[in-house]
Amino acid sequence: MTLSLAITSEDTLRNAVRGAVSAVETTILELSHTIHELAEISWEEHESAAAVAAVLRDGGFDVTESAYGVPTAIEAVYGSGELTVVICAEYDALPEVGHACGHNMIAAAGVGAALALKPVADAAGLRVKLLGTPAEEHGGGKISLLKAGAWEDAAFSLMVHGMTGVERSASAFGMAAVERFEVQFKGSEAHAAAAPDKAINAGAAASLALMNMAVLRQHLPENANINAFISHGGGATNVIAGDATVQVEVRAGDVEVWRDLKRRVLACFEGAAIATGCAWTHRQTEHPYAPLSTHGGLGRVWDANMELIGRQVEPTPVFGGGSSDMGNVSQVIPSVHGMVVVRNSAAVPHHPDFTADAASPEADAAVLDGATVLALTVLDAALDPSLRAELLEAQASREPGATMVSLQA
Repeated sequence: MTLSLAITSEDTLRNAVRGAVSAVETTILELSHTIHELAEISWEEHESAAAVAAVLRDGGFDVTESAYGVPTAIEAVYGSGELTVVICAEYDALPEVGHACGHNMIAAAGVGAALALKPVADAAGLRVKLLGTPAEEHGGGKISLLKAGAWEDAAFSLMVHGMTGVERSASAFGMAAVERFEVQFKGSEAHAAAAPDKAINAGAAASLALMNMAVLRQHLPENANINAFISHGGGATNVIAGDATVQVEVRAGDVEVWRDLKRRVLACFEGAAIATGCAWTHRQTEHPYAPLSTHGGLGRVWDANMELIGRQVEPTPVFGGGSSDMGNVSQVIPSVHGMVVVRNSAAVPHHPDFTADAASPEADAAVLDGATVLALTVLDAALDPSLRAELLEAQASREPGATMVSLQA
């Protein structure tokens, strides 16, 4: 009898969540399209953050804007249960190509999940916290929020990202560590035709460094990637460049491989400086991102809910190649970074074709499914006695400040 009542109660809560997603469908799809049109880039998402805040405030959440000292972050909280979940909502676009990574979908699905959990939060012993996390594409907003303590009160965290291709198991999807840094070469200007022998060519140093990196690529280990471009290499054809600047990123699926690869990449720049006689310096331009570590229990629940709504996941492990500051979150708190496919899209991420697809009817369907899977996964974690106990025990055993750390290069 007790078991039957428990099952009935759980089914009632799950049905309430699915019904709540349907009830907020118009609101969250309008939010997705609004953010898509705004297309605000990293650290500049003021209107996007305000739009997210307004929807959640209207939905009965306690909302704080400029949360944790980050101007375009928000925090929205509802419920008083002992189990706190952080749902992440990204909303930054890419320069020039807009929402070619579909962060408008991420924000809308996250908001939809938070709103859908509100009616069941008290019954499930939940405290729901949505964090608007800016600057995922460049900057690492989640890392700034981590360092400010935004996850200190949480037991677990999750988000969902749109993609193309086949549905992927959250438990089998990997992402790389990445660091972005800037290299500056200092030489000496001179007239390119009348006195080239008097110059020290910083532009040549930058070009040579990229050639060195190109040669290094043949020897990269598995799941590693390097990329760079010259952001400044001179101002006139008749002036040999005395200054040059290169933007660089280094990725790898393993942290120690990543650190070693960075040393090898820096040697490419040192060699170019020696060959041309330039001085050189380098500096980190944003927070390094950590590899993604998916919590086993949460990943299994996520995959089960994907299949429940008709999205069969491919279980074969796959390394995505990209990176996310959600990786840093996953290193300090149980996490899952789910993926949901925009069906009928053949676009690749970070291409204008995906920008268009991120506001399509298929993207809208992915937003609704993503919100549903997010909410059901949170609810299942709250209702499963073993998983709930595991998450709460892990939280209780953390030292104060344990989530306020980040990957070091």
